[in-house]
Amino acid sequence: MRPGEERLPVTERLHPASAGLEGLPTLRLLRRLHAGDLEAVLAVSRALPALAVLADEAAAALASGGRIVYAGAGTSGRLAALDAAECPPTFGVSPSRVIALVAGGPAALRRAVERAEDDGGAGRRAVARARVGKKDVFLSVSASGRTAFALAALREARARGARTALLTSNPLARSAAHVRVVLDTGPERIAGSTRMKAGTAAKMALGLLSSAAFLKTGVVRGGRMAALRGTSEKLRARAVRNLSALLGLSPGAARRRLAEAGWDMRPLLATARPEGTRPAHPKGRRGG
Repeated sequence: MRPGEERLPVTERLHPASAGLEGLPTLRLLRRLHAGDLEAVLAVSRALPALAVLADEAAAALASGGRIVYAGAGTSGRLAALDAAECPPTFGVSPSRVIALVAGGPAALRRAVERAEDDGGAGRRAVARARVGKKDVFLSVSASGRTAFALAALREARARGARTALLTSNPLARSAAHVRVVLDTGPERIAGSTRMKAGTAAKMALGLLSSAAFLKTGVVRGGRMAALRGTSEKLRARAVRNLSALLGLSPGAARRRLAEAGWDMRPLLATARPEGTRPAHPKGRRGG
Protein backbone atom coordinates (compact mmCIF):
# COMPACT_ATOMS: atom_id res chain seq x y z
CA MET A 1 0.00 0.00 0.00
CA ARG A 2 1.35 3.40 -0.98
CA PRO A 3 1.66 6.08 1.74
CA GLY A 4 -1.69 7.76 2.34
CA GLU A 5 -3.78 5.01 0.76
CA GLU A 6 -4.91 3.77 4.15
CA ARG A 7 -7.13 6.87 4.36
CA LEU A 8 -8.92 5.97 1.12
CA PRO A 9 -11.95 3.71 0.81
CA VAL A 10 -10.75 0.25 -0.09
CA THR A 11 -12.41 0.59 -3.50
CA GLU A 12 -9.98 3.44 -4.33
CA ARG A 13 -6.79 1.63 -3.39
CA LEU A 14 -4.33 -0.06 -5.76
CA HIS A 15 -4.62 -3.83 -6.16
CA PRO A 16 -1.34 -5.81 -6.08
CA ALA A 17 -2.35 -7.42 -9.39
CA SER A 18 -2.55 -4.00 -11.07
CA ALA A 19 1.18 -3.84 -11.71
CA GLY A 20 2.06 -4.00 -15.40
CA LEU A 21 -1.50 -4.48 -16.67
CA GLU A 22 -0.97 -2.22 -19.67
CA GLY A 23 2.00 -4.29 -20.90
CA LEU A 24 0.34 -7.72 -20.82
CA PRO A 25 -0.67 -9.71 -23.91
CA THR A 26 -4.44 -9.57 -24.29
CA LEU A 27 -5.24 -13.09 -23.11
CA ARG A 28 -3.10 -12.72 -19.98
CA LEU A 29 -4.66 -9.30 -19.38
CA LEU A 30 -8.16 -10.75 -19.57
CA ARG A 31 -7.25 -13.61 -17.24
CA ARG A 32 -5.90 -11.20 -14.66
CA LEU A 33 -8.97 -8.97 -14.90
CA HIS A 34 -11.31 -11.97 -14.77
CA ALA A 35 -9.70 -13.09 -11.52
CA GLY A 36 -11.48 -10.09 -10.03
CA ASP A 37 -14.82 -11.60 -11.03
CA LEU A 38 -13.98 -14.64 -8.93
CA GLU A 39 -13.26 -12.36 -5.98
CA ALA A 40 -16.67 -10.78 -6.52
CA VAL A 41 -18.40 -14.16 -6.28
CA LEU A 42 -16.64 -14.91 -3.00
CA ALA A 43 -17.61 -11.50 -1.62
CA VAL A 44 -21.28 -12.17 -2.37
CA SER A 45 -21.02 -15.61 -0.77
CA ARG A 46 -19.76 -14.08 2.47
CA ALA A 47 -22.64 -11.58 2.45
CA LEU A 48 -25.42 -14.17 2.07
CA PRO A 49 -26.48 -14.11 5.76
CA ALA A 50 -27.10 -10.36 5.62
CA LEU A 51 -28.81 -10.70 2.24
CA ALA A 52 -31.10 -13.36 3.72
CA VAL A 53 -32.24 -10.95 6.45
CA LEU A 54 -32.91 -8.26 3.87
CA ALA A 55 -34.73 -10.66 1.51
CA ASP A 56 -37.09 -11.70 4.31
CA GLU A 57 -37.87 -8.05 5.05
CA ALA A 58 -38.38 -7.30 1.36
CA ALA A 59 -40.74 -10.28 1.00
CA ALA A 60 -42.74 -9.08 4.00
CA ALA A 61 -42.94 -5.58 2.52
CA LEU A 62 -44.19 -6.91 -0.82
CA ALA A 63 -46.75 -9.14 0.89
CA SER A 64 -48.15 -6.17 2.83
CA GLY A 65 -48.52 -4.00 -0.26
CA GLY A 66 -45.18 -2.23 0.09
CA ARG A 67 -42.33 -1.84 -2.35
CA ILE A 68 -38.64 -2.45 -2.81
CA VAL A 69 -37.08 0.95 -3.42
CA TYR A 70 -33.46 1.25 -4.54
CA ALA A 71 -31.28 4.36 -4.60
CA GLY A 72 -27.84 4.90 -6.06
CA ALA A 73 -25.55 6.97 -8.24
CA GLY A 74 -23.39 6.10 -11.23
CA THR A 75 -22.79 2.40 -11.74
CA SER A 76 -24.64 1.57 -8.51
CA GLY A 77 -27.73 3.50 -9.61
CA ARG A 78 -27.74 1.96 -13.08
CA LEU A 79 -27.43 -1.55 -11.65
CA ALA A 80 -30.31 -0.84 -9.27
CA ALA A 81 -32.43 0.45 -12.16
CA LEU A 82 -31.59 -2.66 -14.19
CA ASP A 83 -32.74 -4.98 -11.42
CA ALA A 84 -35.93 -2.98 -10.90
CA ALA A 85 -36.69 -3.09 -14.63
CA GLU A 86 -36.25 -6.87 -14.77
CA CYS A 87 -38.73 -7.68 -12.01
CA PRO A 88 -42.02 -7.02 -13.88
CA PRO A 89 -41.35 -9.38 -16.83
CA THR A 90 -39.89 -12.06 -14.56
CA PHE A 91 -42.41 -11.98 -11.73
CA GLY A 92 -45.52 -10.50 -13.35
CA VAL A 93 -45.65 -7.50 -11.02
CA SER A 94 -46.41 -3.86 -11.68
CA PRO A 95 -43.34 -1.69 -12.34
CA SER A 96 -44.40 0.34 -9.31
CA ARG A 97 -43.52 -2.54 -6.93
CA VAL A 98 -39.75 -2.23 -7.45
CA ILE A 99 -38.36 1.20 -8.30
CA ALA A 100 -34.93 2.80 -8.48
CA LEU A 101 -34.06 6.39 -7.58
CA VAL A 102 -30.99 7.28 -9.64
CA ALA A 103 -28.83 10.35 -9.07
CA GLY A 104 -29.16 12.59 -12.12
CA GLY A 105 -32.51 11.14 -13.12
CA PRO A 106 -33.31 9.17 -16.30
CA ALA A 107 -30.49 10.86 -18.25
CA ALA A 108 -27.97 9.18 -15.93
CA LEU A 109 -29.08 5.77 -17.19
CA ARG A 110 -27.63 6.58 -20.63
CA ARG A 111 -24.69 8.81 -19.77
CA ALA A 112 -22.63 9.36 -16.63
CA VAL A 113 -23.67 12.40 -14.58
CA GLU A 114 -20.86 12.22 -12.04
CA ARG A 115 -21.60 15.43 -10.16
CA ALA A 116 -25.09 14.21 -9.32
CA GLU A 117 -23.76 11.77 -6.73
CA ASP A 118 -22.68 14.67 -4.49
CA ASP A 119 -26.18 16.15 -4.23
CA GLY A 120 -27.63 14.93 -0.95
CA GLY A 121 -30.58 17.27 -1.28
CA ALA A 122 -31.55 15.58 -4.53
CA GLY A 123 -31.51 12.24 -2.73
CA ARG A 124 -33.90 13.52 -0.08
CA ARG A 125 -36.20 15.06 -2.67
CA ALA A 126 -36.25 11.84 -4.71
CA VAL A 127 -37.41 9.90 -1.65
CA ALA A 128 -40.11 12.48 -0.96
CA ARG A 129 -41.37 12.37 -4.56
CA ALA A 130 -41.50 8.56 -4.43
CA ARG A 131 -43.56 8.80 -1.22
CA VAL A 132 -41.42 6.22 0.53
CA GLY A 133 -43.09 5.09 3.72
CA LYS A 134 -43.56 2.51 6.44
CA LYS A 135 -44.58 -0.32 4.14
CA ASP A 136 -41.45 -0.06 1.99
CA VAL A 137 -37.99 -1.59 2.13
CA PHE A 138 -35.41 0.96 1.02
CA LEU A 139 -31.93 -0.07 -0.19
CA SER A 140 -29.16 2.40 -0.96
CA VAL A 141 -26.39 1.02 -3.17
CA SER A 142 -22.97 2.67 -2.82
CA ALA A 143 -19.72 0.86 -3.55
CA SER A 144 -17.70 3.39 -1.54
CA GLY A 145 -20.32 3.75 1.18
CA ARG A 146 -19.79 7.51 0.97
CA THR A 147 -22.06 8.67 -1.87
CA ALA A 148 -23.95 11.74 -0.67
CA PHE A 149 -27.06 11.11 -2.82
CA ALA A 150 -27.44 7.51 -1.64
CA LEU A 151 -26.77 8.19 2.05
CA ALA A 152 -29.03 11.24 2.23
CA ALA A 153 -31.78 9.27 0.52
CA LEU A 154 -31.35 6.46 3.05
CA ARG A 155 -31.62 8.84 6.00
CA GLU A 156 -34.76 10.41 4.55
CA ALA A 157 -36.32 6.99 3.94
CA ARG A 158 -35.61 5.93 7.50
CA ALA A 159 -37.10 9.16 8.83
CA ARG A 160 -40.27 8.33 6.88
CA GLY A 161 -40.52 4.94 8.56
CA ALA A 162 -39.14 2.65 5.85
CA ARG A 163 -36.99 -0.34 6.72
CA THR A 164 -33.56 0.60 5.34
CA ALA A 165 -30.40 -1.13 4.14
CA LEU A 166 -27.02 -0.19 2.69
CA LEU A 167 -25.29 -2.34 0.07
CA THR A 168 -21.60 -1.43 -0.10
CA SER A 169 -18.14 -2.73 -0.93
CA ASN A 170 -16.53 -0.71 1.85
CA PRO A 171 -16.36 -2.62 5.16
CA LEU A 172 -15.73 0.66 7.00
CA ALA A 173 -18.85 2.36 5.64
CA ARG A 174 -21.24 3.58 8.30
CA SER A 175 -24.82 4.70 7.83
CA ALA A 176 -28.19 4.93 9.50
CA ALA A 177 -29.34 1.71 7.82
CA HIS A 178 -31.14 -1.02 9.75
CA VAL A 179 -29.29 -3.66 7.71
CA ARG A 180 -25.79 -3.41 6.23
CA VAL A 181 -24.78 -5.77 3.41
CA VAL A 182 -21.03 -5.64 2.83
CA LEU A 183 -19.62 -7.02 -0.41
CA ASP A 184 -15.94 -6.94 0.55
CA THR A 185 -14.49 -7.02 -2.96
CA GLY A 186 -11.33 -5.10 -2.06
CA PRO A 187 -9.34 -2.87 -4.44
CA GLU A 188 -10.08 -2.95 -8.14
CA ARG A 189 -7.45 -3.93 -10.68
CA ILE A 190 -8.05 -0.50 -12.22
CA ALA A 191 -8.05 1.52 -9.01
CA GLY A 192 -11.42 3.13 -8.33
CA SER A 193 -13.22 1.55 -11.30
CA THR A 194 -16.05 0.05 -9.26
CA ARG A 195 -17.94 -0.85 -12.44
CA MET A 196 -15.66 -3.90 -12.36
CA LYS A 197 -15.76 -6.42 -9.50
CA ALA A 198 -17.67 -4.18 -7.06
CA GLY A 199 -20.29 -3.68 -9.75
CA THR A 200 -20.31 -7.39 -10.59
CA ALA A 201 -20.87 -8.24 -6.93
CA ALA A 202 -23.63 -5.63 -6.60
CA LYS A 203 -25.40 -6.99 -9.70
CA MET A 204 -25.32 -10.50 -8.24
CA ALA A 205 -26.50 -9.35 -4.82
CA LEU A 206 -29.42 -7.33 -6.20
CA GLY A 207 -30.52 -10.24 -8.38
CA LEU A 208 -30.38 -12.60 -5.44
CA LEU A 209 -32.28 -10.19 -3.21
CA SER A 210 -35.18 -9.52 -5.56
CA SER A 211 -35.41 -13.15 -6.69
CA ALA A 212 -35.52 -14.50 -3.14
CA ALA A 213 -38.04 -11.86 -2.06
CA PHE A 214 -40.42 -12.60 -4.91
CA LEU A 215 -39.98 -16.37 -4.57
CA LYS A 216 -41.34 -16.01 -1.04
CA THR A 217 -44.47 -14.29 -2.36
CA GLY A 218 -45.44 -17.36 -4.41
CA VAL A 219 -44.82 -16.15 -7.95
CA VAL A 220 -42.51 -19.09 -8.71
CA ARG A 221 -43.65 -22.73 -8.66
CA GLY A 222 -41.42 -25.71 -9.21
CA GLY A 223 -38.64 -23.44 -10.37
CA ARG A 224 -40.85 -21.91 -13.08
CA MET A 225 -42.22 -18.39 -13.44
CA ALA A 226 -45.86 -18.66 -12.37
CA ALA A 227 -47.01 -15.06 -12.75
CA LEU A 228 -45.50 -13.86 -15.98
CA ARG A 229 -47.57 -12.07 -18.62
CA GLY A 230 -47.23 -13.01 -22.28
CA THR A 231 -46.44 -9.56 -23.64
CA SER A 232 -44.05 -10.79 -26.36
CA GLU A 233 -43.65 -13.92 -28.44
CA LYS A 234 -40.75 -15.06 -26.25
CA LEU A 235 -42.79 -14.61 -23.08
CA ARG A 236 -45.83 -16.28 -24.62
CA ALA A 237 -43.78 -19.32 -25.55
CA ARG A 238 -42.39 -19.42 -22.01
CA ALA A 239 -45.88 -19.09 -20.54
CA VAL A 240 -47.10 -22.01 -22.67
CA ARG A 241 -44.19 -24.19 -21.51
CA ASN A 242 -44.66 -23.27 -17.87
CA LEU A 243 -48.42 -23.68 -17.76
CA SER A 244 -48.18 -26.95 -19.66
CA ALA A 245 -45.69 -28.31 -17.14
CA LEU A 246 -47.44 -27.00 -14.04
CA LEU A 247 -50.94 -28.18 -14.99
CA GLY A 248 -50.06 -31.21 -17.07
CA LEU A 249 -51.57 -29.74 -20.23
CA SER A 250 -50.62 -30.22 -23.83
CA PRO A 251 -48.94 -27.15 -25.37
CA GLY A 252 -52.03 -26.55 -27.50
CA ALA A 253 -54.37 -26.64 -24.51
CA ALA A 254 -52.06 -24.37 -22.52
CA ARG A 255 -51.95 -21.87 -25.36
CA ARG A 256 -55.76 -21.83 -25.67
CA ARG A 257 -56.25 -21.21 -21.96
CA LEU A 258 -53.64 -18.47 -21.91
CA ALA A 259 -55.19 -16.74 -24.91
CA GLU A 260 -58.60 -16.80 -23.24
CA ALA A 261 -57.07 -15.35 -20.05
CA GLY A 262 -55.31 -12.51 -21.84
CA TRP A 263 -51.94 -14.27 -21.44
CA ASP A 264 -51.95 -13.89 -17.66
CA MET A 265 -50.90 -17.10 -15.91
CA ARG A 266 -52.04 -16.20 -12.41
CA PRO A 267 -55.81 -16.76 -12.63
CA LEU A 268 -55.24 -20.00 -14.50
CA LEU A 269 -52.96 -21.40 -11.82
CA ALA A 270 -55.32 -20.22 -9.09
CA THR A 271 -58.48 -21.83 -10.49
CA ALA A 272 -57.86 -24.13 -13.42
CA ARG A 273 -57.66 -27.93 -13.43
CA PRO A 274 -55.59 -29.94 -15.87
CA GLU A 275 -57.60 -30.89 -18.94
CA GLY A 276 -59.03 -34.38 -18.85
CA THR A 277 -59.74 -34.34 -15.11
CA ARG A 278 -63.23 -34.39 -13.61
CA PRO A 279 -64.44 -32.20 -10.75
CA ALA A 280 -64.66 -33.83 -7.37
CA HIS A 281 -68.13 -34.99 -6.32
CA PRO A 282 -69.88 -32.82 -3.75
CA LYS A 283 -69.63 -34.22 -0.27
CA GLY A 284 -72.04 -37.07 0.37
CA ARG A 285 -72.71 -37.74 -3.33
CA ARG A 286 -71.33 -40.34 -5.66
CA GLY A 287 -71.69 -40.72 -9.34
CA GLY A 288 -72.91 -43.83 -11.12
